[in-house]
Amino acid sequence: MSSNLLLLVILAAPFLGAAVAAGLPRHARTAAAILSWLVSLVCLVSLAALWPMFADGEVLRLAIPWLPSLGVSLILRLDGLSWIFAALILGIGALVVLYARYYMSPKDPVPRFFSFLLAFMGAMQGVVLSGNLIQLAVFWELTSLFSFLLIGYWHQNPSAREGARMALTVTALGGLCLLVGMILIGSIAGSYDLDDVLAAKSVILADPRSVPALGLVLMGALTKSAQFPFHFWLPRAMAAPTPVSAYLHSATMVKAGIFLLLRMWPIFGQTELWYFVVAGAGVATLLIGTWCAIFQHDLKGLLAYSTISHLGLIVLLLGLGSPLGAIAAIFHTVNHATFKASLFMAAGIIDHEAGTRDMRKLSGLYRFMPITGTLAIVAAAAMAGVPLLNGFLSKEMFLAEVVAGSDGHMLNSALPVLATLASGFGVLYSLRFILATFFGPPPTALDKVPHEPPAWMRRPVEILVALCLLVGVLPALTVGPFLRSAAVAVLGFDDLPYYSLALWHGFNLPLLLSVLALAGGVLAYAIFGRRLNTNPRGGPWGLRRLNGGYLFEKAMTGIVKGARWVESRLGTERMQPQLRLVVLAALAAGAAAAFAGGVAIRPSWSAPGAAEFVFAVLWLTGGGCAVAAAWQAKYHRLAAVVLMGGAGLVSCITFVWLSAPDLALTQLLVEVVTTVLLLLGLRWLPKRREDIQASRAELVRSRRRRRVDLVIAAVVGLALALVSYAVMTRPMVEGISRFFVERAYSEGGGRNVVNVILVDFRAFDTFGEITVLGIVGLTVLALLRRFRPASDSLPAPNQKQARERAGPVAEGRKAGDALRDTMLIPRVVMRWMFPFVIVLAVHLFLRGHDLPGGGFAAGVALSIAVLLQYMANGARWVEERLLLRPILWIGWGLTIAAGCGLVAIGFNRPFLTSAFQYVQLPLLGRVPLASAVIFDLGVVLLVVGATVLMLVALAHQSLRRAKDDADPAEAEEGA
Repeated sequence: MSSNLLLLVILAAPFLGAAVAAGLPRHARTAAAILSWLVSLVCLVSLAALWPMFADGEVLRLAIPWLPSLGVSLILRLDGLSWIFAALILGIGALVVLYARYYMSPKDPVPRFFSFLLAFMGAMQGVVLSGNLIQLAVFWELTSLFSFLLIGYWHQNPSAREGARMALTVTALGGLCLLVGMILIGSIAGSYDLDDVLAAKSVILADPRSVPALGLVLMGALTKSAQFPFHFWLPRAMAAPTPVSAYLHSATMVKAGIFLLLRMWPIFGQTELWYFVVAGAGVATLLIGTWCAIFQHDLKGLLAYSTISHLGLIVLLLGLGSPLGAIAAIFHTVNHATFKASLFMAAGIIDHEAGTRDMRKLSGLYRFMPITGTLAIVAAAAMAGVPLLNGFLSKEMFLAEVVAGSDGHMLNSALPVLATLASGFGVLYSLRFILATFFGPPPTALDKVPHEPPAWMRRPVEILVALCLLVGVLPALTVGPFLRSAAVAVLGFDDLPYYSLALWHGFNLPLLLSVLALAGGVLAYAIFGRRLNTNPRGGPWGLRRLNGGYLFEKAMTGIVKGARWVESRLGTERMQPQLRLVVLAALAAGAAAAFAGGVAIRPSWSAPGAAEFVFAVLWLTGGGCAVAAAWQAKYHRLAAVVLMGGAGLVSCITFVWLSAPDLALTQLLVEVVTTVLLLLGLRWLPKRREDIQASRAELVRSRRRRRVDLVIAAVVGLALALVSYAVMTRPMVEGISRFFVERAYSEGGGRNVVNVILVDFRAFDTFGEITVLGIVGLTVLALLRRFRPASDSLPAPNQKQARERAGPVAEGRKAGDALRDTMLIPRVVMRWMFPFVIVLAVHLFLRGHDLPGGGFAAGVALSIAVLLQYMANGARWVEERLLLRPILWIGWGLTIAAGCGLVAIGFNRPFLTSAFQYVQLPLLGRVPLASAVIFDLGVVLLVVGATVLMLVALAHQSLRRAKDDADPAEAEEGA
């Protein structure tokens, strides 16, 4: 199997597995677990098979063109650093899946859990395998989204919902900052390719934009890795199921920030800003995390704050800017993932079998759970840095680095003392985890007798603890090659310093500090251990608020209050005031842009000729229709619709006048469809205020609102007229039109430049537009299928008043009756027009690539054919004979359009690239054929489906309104 295929398997398999798991039945707990475990195992084996290809520092790349015109490609990049992180994601992910099979309750929708877990695994793989900055930012936000779903999996728990909301808010905000930072770095380097960015170090650092870019990138990294002052979200996320905590908060999500810092270290690692921000945040997080962990009573709470402290340790190592510090950071990242995942699983086992995680209720569990207790003791000892365990080696490297850099800045001088103090606190909370849980008298406050879990539930803990021992005893043989490969990926061969993974480096200052930390932690527990269970959580000095949750809640409350204030001032349930604000804002923005850009209108005058006079009369007619439509809307809505059609017809003639036949044809067809749809909608519009018993104050407000709307319309119309005049009178400049004119036939196979642009050059835009049109049609159906319009705009308190109010025929009913009456005479003619309109639509479709027409015009023409039959014969007659399936038409239209684009990918061309070829046909001779015609066919089907779907919804709603108007009392009772 090729390396490229293996890379694709590693990235795509988790997402495919997530989709399959989401479709499994709720009770398919074992099937979902087996599927998830097999996906993890396949990806892990594929990753292991790739190891020999870059063990000596090579980089494996796979580039898939995405937006070639913009130079954007989907790039998968695997080096030593991404390999070791991918191994953690997949390896620990496989163990978590096995553990979760026995931890999760059969009452839970377990397939959904595994679906979320696999999707998160795929997003994390996307982060570490990304070779493009924008691609990395996209996957970064996906990890925030799927972690939100995992943390809030028990959505019935308010704490889970709150923790998920807080985690998403903080990490997604950091992700947005990261995206902006990546855009800045890419613009400075001239490329978003990671290899090009790493090679442009000197260019990036010389640019003044590198400072804000670095700040934004660090914002993303620090929020994701729960660094001060953004550390508060991690303890709240402990409301998630324990498998989620074991996975997200030991090996994956919080390590994404570490991975990003390691990726950016070669560029920014030696800068002053990096040192102060990264090292400062690391020191603060290390101390706050260790201090708060001491006073936690919940096992997962203690592990959460210990995770924060160890993340601070890793970030501090990266902030020092030394190559050995970066190597130590990678080493401790691996070690922390193994012992912290095993500790989270052990805490979950205790909760699962004892019924609580409160250390004040737990004691003496070792006699009930000796195997689990032994495993937890070894893992906690690794966390404390006890010799012969992996945590001791990386913590000794940490102490060696802070000692080696203890000169220069004041922070450097204080680091050995602060690091030793934090290490001592780490020993203290590790001892408390062990002694308060497993030793002492038997528990008396438990609801059930604790016991060992199922053997397979314990296997993941055993494997991870065995790794802690193996790495601690044989570090050079176990983790040495992988650590070297990752270090080469960050530092390069030339700058790779000497380091040793030996167990013994002689008597030196780092060893002395490590012994002091161990002895100090043991002594502190001997003195204060019994008092810790009675102290308030967070410490006696009120440092509980250092988690930042209080400030976060205050900020969120302020945002909500501010939003409500704005809504109370600007919001309304009616659309007209909202549109008024939008129009005014657009007008203000346009005026500001015009003044800022120095736009000047230079009027020129020449004697008008006959053509100009005719054009002026034409537009005076159109303007008169528009004004009359606005005036008639007050008295007669049917007349207003007709006059609006007159204004549209003037627009059509204008397009023909200005040599835009395609626009004229489309405008004419759309005017017909829109007019008929409006006429159908008039049937169930509410009566105007003047036709009902409205108060004088309401009438005054209505007239005032109309005057304001008149002023706004006049100002906006004048502004648009001035803009149009400025555009049409400006000097001609060379634009992109010549490009399309010159290449429409040679590359698109069509002489109609407008159609070639829509189905070839800008086909992706057209695909997006028809997708939106399909969504609009489905939305209209969803809104109207269950909506029952009232007979009037005011409720009737009883049947008598309903009958009295039904006496005067509603205007909507008048419009419907008038429309029906006008259709009585030409009904037979309109029925016979159906095949002729279809022929016209086919004609427009076939000629569209060379002459005015095309898929959209043909689709609208077909819709008109259906509309005529609805108008002449009614909905029931049409649907019984034509067997319309508009939703199916929408589906087939999207499928054909997308399939046309996917075929291009099969030929190694960009999505929706069309093919053009001359073909010799019988009788016709040599004719040009373009694959864009197939895409245009999809446009036709979707336009017809969406239009007819809206027509069906409106027609059925009108029939329902007609029944309600016929017997309002019956409608009142039905409602």
